[in-house]
Amino acid sequence: MRLIVYALLLGALWLLWSGIYKPIIISFGAASIGLVLLITHRMNTVDEDKVPIELSPIKFLGYLIWLLVEIAKSNIAVTKTILSPTMPIRQNLFEVPYTQRTDLGQVIFANSITLTPGTVSVETETGHFLVHAVSYSAADMDALANMDARVSATELAGSS
Repeated sequence: MRLIVYALLLGALWLLWSGIYKPIIISFGAASIGLVLLITHRMNTVDEDKVPIELSPIKFLGYLIWLLVEIAKSNIAVTKTILSPTMPIRQNLFEVPYTQRTDLGQVIFANSITLTPGTVSVETETGHFLVHAVSYSAADMDALANMDARVSATELAGSS
């Protein structure tokens, strides 16, 4: 049943995004979806390794909206830095502690840092990430602590 739901979901998304409804293209899409389902089914039968999603959907949706706004603001700031005649670049590598309890929460936080223009999560260590910033300021640590708290708030209570 799960495979049928995945196939229908993938098919609907593929049709929506491709926008081309010619028989040959639809058959290529169906073949691609079939291949993806075969590979993912085979992967699950080999190791049965699953990542539990211990996130509150409503809080996570709120976080995504907040993140999109932050990405837009950061994009504007990086654009101003690049277009400035003096190019005030202050590169820095620094450690950012994380408070997420789950692996998924840590991945969301690290990817959120990387999605924000001007910063990249370079390395993961126990308890912190190594982050590179193009234009570092002391306010970056406060902003990243705020992002960390928001990601942690999306995790369900009692998850480990």
